[in-house]
This record gives sequence, structure tokens and C-alpha cells, in this order.
Amino acid sequence: MEKLELHSILLPNVDGKRPLVIAGPCSAETEEQVLNTARSLAAKEIKIFRAGIWKPRTKPGGFEGVGSTGLLWLKKVKEETGMYVSTEVATRDHVFEAIKAGIDILWIGARTSANPFAMQEIADALQGVDIPVLIKNPVNPDIDLWIGAIERIYGAGLRRIGVIHRGFSSYDKKMYRNLPLWHIPIELRRRYQNLPILCDPSHIGGKRELIAPLCQQAMDLNFDGLIIESHCNPDEAWSDASQQIAPDVLDYVLNLLVIRDVTQTTENLSELRHQIDSIDEGLLELLAKRMRISREIGIYKKEHNMPILQTPRYGEILENRTKMGASMDLNVDFVKKILTEIHEESVRQQMMIMNK
Repeated sequence: MEKLELHSILLPNVDGKRPLVIAGPCSAETEEQVLNTARSLAAKEIKIFRAGIWKPRTKPGGFEGVGSTGLLWLKKVKEETGMYVSTEVATRDHVFEAIKAGIDILWIGARTSANPFAMQEIADALQGVDIPVLIKNPVNPDIDLWIGAIERIYGAGLRRIGVIHRGFSSYDKKMYRNLPLWHIPIELRRRYQNLPILCDPSHIGGKRELIAPLCQQAMDLNFDGLIIESHCNPDEAWSDASQQIAPDVLDYVLNLLVIRDVTQTTENLSELRHQIDSIDEGLLELLAKRMRISREIGIYKKEHNMPILQTPRYGEILENRTKMGASMDLNVDFVKKILTEIHEESVRQQMMIMNK
């Protein structure tokens, strides 16, 4: 599908200001908890309430949501506060029950979006229904899998589609619960410029102290909105307590946000951009030259029956060039990543020589 003809507005009667904010607890736990949280958020002028009704858990035995009973509580939220309500769906039955209960927005979780069979089941259930659907990125960093999930919902006839960037799973959990890998949603925006993108700082960070900086980063990248977990008593939450914040804290975080002016002209940047274009051209010419030399090395190794991989040499290059980059005020991880990519391509070029 070359172009998604999407509606830019997911919901009517919501002010067009950026960011669009969806907030509420990770899980609907009790009717009292849901209504107390919703009242507090409504008082802070949050227009869209979220709560998980069915909760996919990594291991059995944990709290897996209150189920359909919670839909009645969301219905009461709508009636009492006038807020729109949203919840996650993962099966055909979830879709039918949520629509029957008058849920305004559905979202599809990261585990589900990674499963084409599950996505098609949900798409089939949504056939002929006009409802906003937000699709979280798959747990693994695969943009084509994310796009495939979007296209299945689009193929069911829905046009009010948006996505949620919630980060990507990784064994390396030094700082974030899920790595942001911002380049992936940026690439998605490049391919589909009219696709609304929301950020889920709660699931990216996994810690409440990371929510504010992640929200600001999302705004600096011109994301359209935020979906944030907010609980009336976050420390006592039945699921993901560490990443939920109280409504008062949420209000404080949102008021601190700096929203960049997207209407500003970039005309004054033309000269600097011209310089970048020239530098990029030079970089590509240098890379092409480097690969030509790598192929010559590959020919020499083949003629002299030498192995491609010379581990001591690669280690020396990585260490020396990284130090050189650091002396030029370049980020060390950035330099390592570039050198690793260049080395892998050099090896690939030499393997082609060996296989001729």
C-alpha cells in the first residue's frame, strides 16, 4: 500500500492543540479506583481516559485484568465526566465487547501487533466499524511488521488510525524498560506523513521519573500526542506501579512541556543545510573509496589463501578510531556503531570476492 489516506483528526470535539493526551491507570482495578482517577484527570482538563480491561501478562498467575466488568466502569466515566474512554483489545471478542459498551478509542498492544494472525482477526472484527484505532509498535524493532499491522486495520476500511511508540524490548535494560529507538518512529513518519503518532513514555521508561524527559523528547520530535499511565494511588497499583504517576504529577509534567513552533519557516537554514548536503556527498564518496580498498584487500587475501576476518586488526581499528572520535567530541557509542557497520560491510564485500 503506497499511501494511507487517513483522517488527520482521530476524534471530534477535542481541542486541536498538541499534544493530544490520553491518560489513566495501567489497569482498571475497582470501580472506585477508576472513577476517582477519572474525576481527578477530568479536573485537570484531560479529555481522553484510558484503562486496561484485559491485561496480557508475561507469566501466568499475575493480575490479568477485571475483564468485561470494567467496561461498565468506563461507561460510568463517560456519563459522569464527559471524557472519551479507551482500552486495549487483543482478540475478536474484546473488539465486540468494547464496541458494544460504547468505548470511543481502541488500542492494540505490542504483543498483538507483532502477530499477523491476531491482527487479521481484529481487523475482521472491525470491518465496517468507524472507530479510532491506535496501534502500538511490535515488541521487536521491525518497522515492516508495524506497517503490516497498520495496513491490516486500514484494509478493514478504517481511516481514523494512529500509532503509539512504546519502545522496543531488549535484553539490555540499563536505563529504559523498552529502548526508545527513536529512528524507527521517525522513519515511519517519513513514509506516512499524515499518520498520527503518540508516545507512551510510561512503557518506554518503566520508571515515573523518566516520564517527563521522554514526553519532552517526543514533543521535540513533533509527535502528535502522549498516552500516559496515571493512577489515583500509583504506589498501590496492581500492575506496573513504578511507571504510573498521580494526576497532579501528570498535570505538572504537561505544564512543563515546551511545545516547539511547527509553523516556523526553515528558510534561514538553507545555507547550513547546503553545507550538510555537501558533507554528506563527501562522506559517501569516502565510503565508496573505502569499500574499493576493502575489495582489493579481499582479492589479496583470496590469492594468498588468507581468512577474511583479522580479529586483532579489527580490535585495533575499533579502539584507536573510537579514541580519535572522542577527541573530536563525537559520542563514543555513535562512533562504535558507525565503525561496526563499516566493518560488517567490508567483510560482506570481501566475502563476495572469496565466493567468486
